Amino acid sequence: MTIAIMIGVLTAGGVYLMMQRGMVRVVFGLSLISHAVNLTLLSAGVAAWRAEPLEGVNGLDVSADPLPQAFVLTAIVITLAVTVFMLSLAVVSRDDDTHNVPPTGEEPAP
Repeated sequence: MTIAIMIGVLTAGGVYLMMQRGMVRVVFGLSLISHAVNLTLLSAGVAAWRAEPLEGVNGLDVSADPLPQAFVLTAIVITLAVTVFMLSLAVVSRDDDTHNVPPTGEEPAP
C-alpha cells in the first residue's frame, strides 16, 4: 500500500512539474515520473519477498527473479543520462526567448 501511494505521489508531482513553463521544472517532472515507473516495475516484479538469486547459496525455487531489478537498474542509468542531457539543453537555450533584434534588423556588436 505504501509503494502504491508513493507511486501516485511521484506521478502527481511529476505531472504538476511538467505542466510548468520552466525547462528545469519539466526535467524534474520527467525525473519524478521515471522514478514512479521504476517503483512500478519493481513492485510488479516482486510479488513476495524471496531469497537472493545467488547460485549455490539459494535454490531456484526460493530465489527471486533478478530481471525486474536489472530493468530498474538500466532505467535508472538511462534516466540519469537523459536528465543530464536535458539539463544541458536547458542551460544552452535559456536565453533564446530574450534575444531582441532591433527593427532595423542589425545585430548589435558583441
